[in-house]
Formats: sequence, structure tokens, C-alpha cells
Amino acid sequence: MFTGVNIVLFLIFFVTPALLGFYYSLTDYKGYAEASFIGFANYRELFQDASFYKALFRTLKYAFTLVPSIYILSLSIALILNSKHAKGKFFAKIIFFLPWTVSGIIAGVIWKWLFGENFGFVNFLIGKMGGNEVQWFSNPTAAFSVIVIAALWGGTAFNMLQFTATLKNIPSSLYEAASIDGATAWDKFRYVTFPALKPTSFMVILLASIGSMKEFALVQALTNGGPGTDNVFIVQYIYMTGFNKMRVGYASAASMVLFVILLLLGLVQLRMGGRA
Repeated sequence: MFTGVNIVLFLIFFVTPALLGFYYSLTDYKGYAEASFIGFANYRELFQDASFYKALFRTLKYAFTLVPSIYILSLSIALILNSKHAKGKFFAKIIFFLPWTVSGIIAGVIWKWLFGENFGFVNFLIGKMGGNEVQWFSNPTAAFSVIVIAALWGGTAFNMLQFTATLKNIPSSLYEAASIDGATAWDKFRYVTFPALKPTSFMVILLASIGSMKEFALVQALTNGGPGTDNVFIVQYIYMTGFNKMRVGYASAASMVLFVILLLLGLVQLRMGGRA
């Protein structure tokens, strides 16, 4: 009885759209008129599409860059805030948590203003210090870096809170016993803190990996995939294919491929987390 409502909602809002998306991926549906069944023609075309691979590998590069950065930064902030020597912890937590409350679209607009080439605050500061203005959004590498920085700013808060909660639950007796045995600060972190953080670390890495592979709003607002198509991520590719080019069936095939990738990623991490 208690799980029945959740099961019904899951079937309506997750299973049904997934099955419908798979059906559309086997058709030439354009978002209007009737869909004609074409089998796996969309998948054959997709696996020969250079633009698809470009967007996919760029998204993977983004994930491999962002996830370790978020993990290290959020853990570092949590360790600092958990230190008995830290002052103003309450206000610091509020400051660090605020970016998580900002939507991806709003965050993209904020960072686009900060790094604007002709009006941005960052270039203004660079100019005041005697440097040359940087063409942040005309250079693919610079634009990619801004995306990572903005995502890191917005994604650190939630993970920091998870680490903070776990750190508070580690028994102080373990640290006292380590001190009696002559353990250094690094030894305490390595043999006491880090093992206790394994379940939280697994969850942070899993959620950050899936979130980075599905990044859309931030990139759309910040660079719109630019310059040109040099920073189009996989979800943007699906969006542009389905809504701009009106190839819903083809976009559905790309969505199914992304679904399989995320599923495999989740299963691998679940297996590794289980072993840990």
C-alpha cells in the first residue's frame, strides 16, 4: 500500500516515456503527423554520425574533468568546516550552499556576465591589472573552462553537505586512539577519515557522474554550444536534433544510447561501491 503510489508514478512518468522513446527511436517520427516504422535505421545512421561522437566524447571529457574536481573541492571544504579551529562555520555553510539553490539557467546567465568578452567583470579586472582581455567565448578551450568553473561553483555545495554530515558521525574515540598511537594528521585522514567516507564518496561520484553526463541548462545558457558547435554536449545534441531539426525519432535513438551509457556507468559504480 505504501509503495503502490510510488510504483504507479514510476510507471507513468518513467517507464511509459522510456518505452515510448524506444518506440520513436525505431520510427521516422518528426514530432507531427504519423510515425513510420523504420527498424534500426536511426541507430545505424547515428553510429556513423561524426557530430554524435564529437558531442559524446566532449561530454565524457567534461565528466572526467568535473567529477574529480567536485569531489576534491567539496571534500576539502567539508574538512575545513569540520575542523575545530574553523571560525564562522554557520555563515560559511550558507555562503557555500547558496550556489546550489540557483538554477542552471540563472547560473549560466550569471557566469556569462562575469566572463563576457566586451562587458564581463573578469575582463574588466584583467584590464585594470594591465593584462589583455581574454576572448572567453570565442575560444573553444576557454569556453569549455568557463563551463567547468560554473558547474564546479554550482555542484560543490550539495556534495559538501554530504561530506560534512558524514564527518560529524565519525566517532571522536577513533581519532583519540590514533593520537595515542602516535598517528599524524595525514595518518588520521588516511586510516580513519577516508575509510569512513567511502559510502558517501561512492554516492558523490555516482551522482556527479550522472549529472555531468546530462548537463544541459548551464551549457545552453552559458555558451549555447559555442563557439559554433565546439561545445555541444550530448543532451544539447539530442535537443537540437529533436526540436530544431524536427527529427524526433533520430533524437530518441540518441537518447536510448545515452540511457544505456548511464545505465552501464551506474552498474559499474554500484559494483565498485559494493566491493568497497
